[in-house]
Amino acid sequence: MKRKIQILPSGISLVDKKWGGFYRGGTYLLIGSRKSGKTLMALQYALECAKQKEVCLFFTSIRPKDLMIMAASIDFDLQYYMNKNLIIVIRVAPPTELYNDVNQDEFLVEYLNDIVTVVDQHRPNKIVFDELTQFIGFSNLESLNQAFRQTTEIIEESDITSLYILGQPAVSSSRAIVETLSHSATGIITLDKSDDIEGKSKSEGGFITITPNVGHTEGKFTAQYFIEPYRGITTEKTADLNVKTPTTPLKESKKYTSLSDIEIPDEKYVSSSFYSVEDFKLILNNQIALFKSTGQSFSVISFKLDDVVVKKNLLTMNQLQNAVRLSTDKKDKICVIEDKVLVLLTRGEQKSTNNLISRIKSNLPVTNETDMKNLLQNISVFAVNPDDTIDSAEDVFNKISNESFETGKKIFF
Repeated sequence: MKRKIQILPSGISLVDKKWGGFYRGGTYLLIGSRKSGKTLMALQYALECAKQKEVCLFFTSIRPKDLMIMAASIDFDLQYYMNKNLIIVIRVAPPTELYNDVNQDEFLVEYLNDIVTVVDQHRPNKIVFDELTQFIGFSNLESLNQAFRQTTEIIEESDITSLYILGQPAVSSSRAIVETLSHSATGIITLDKSDDIEGKSKSEGGFITITPNVGHTEGKFTAQYFIEPYRGITTEKTADLNVKTPTTPLKESKKYTSLSDIEIPDEKYVSSSFYSVEDFKLILNNQIALFKSTGQSFSVISFKLDDVVVKKNLLTMNQLQNAVRLSTDKKDKICVIEDKVLVLLTRGEQKSTNNLISRIKSNLPVTNETDMKNLLQNISVFAVNPDDTIDSAEDVFNKISNESFETGKKIFF
């Protein structure tokens, strides 16, 4: 009879030695301080997945070049496995600009929901999220508990094994957040990079502890871990550190001779509301290419706030940004350029534009009718739709830049 619950190697030496690996479909937390080796351990987990010919989805805020250099330091040719589509790197943008938002928890819930959306698109066997700390700063722990539990349960139902990386909590509030997440975890791994080990060099690591929450009846274990060249994190120190022990199959991948050998792939980004100018242009170029190949239309709507409004303290740019964010759908993309807020609507119909404008009006933080009327008269809107004159994102930006908003269309009235 086929076993319904499998235990597979994790690439983490103490876990594999004491537990035999991770449960397929389990949810695991990896907690450690800065420079403790969390990302290296996550890369070892991803490498083990790829060796098993399974697909690993790797969420990270680290630059692709830096991630590849880190992988190369443990003799892991990340690019090789990416080219084989066994490891898919998804770069995520931190929501730092939203922590002043009054609806912070609601926005962070959307970030957790985006994980499910991206996982559903790629259907991996395992996922890594390095790291989750910046996405779980909930003020309401019960909201965090519900959102994270819902996320993990949906992923677990697809038999996807997850490893979420967290920073070591330093204060009571962050400890409470980690404790909340722990309730939904199958097991917890902690890296304690203490300086208590006599004669320990800075790169030698510290102590690793694996704690079961569900299953793993073998129990809790602690061991000293080491960070070694070409081996990564291990609990069995090599006698001679000059001996190279490759982890990547020699027959399948070339070895790096210099940093110039590392090719940086195109980045993929998890869905979110706000994008940098560079990222926004990248998405816009893809949308233009889609229009030229399929005829699928789109719109870029630019909202400009007049300085008069700001000087009269009727509205700030941050408030306008928030009103736009609250009014957009998950598929819409937002970019802020100086005094303009740009929104990419993947649906190019006039109805979509009108609906967006109507929602923004209702989300503006003004209740006084006189102030509202004065405010709406000083927000200009300019829409760009694709045509034969647009070949790239730069063409769209030029149209927006050259448009005279003073004489442009005032859609708010």
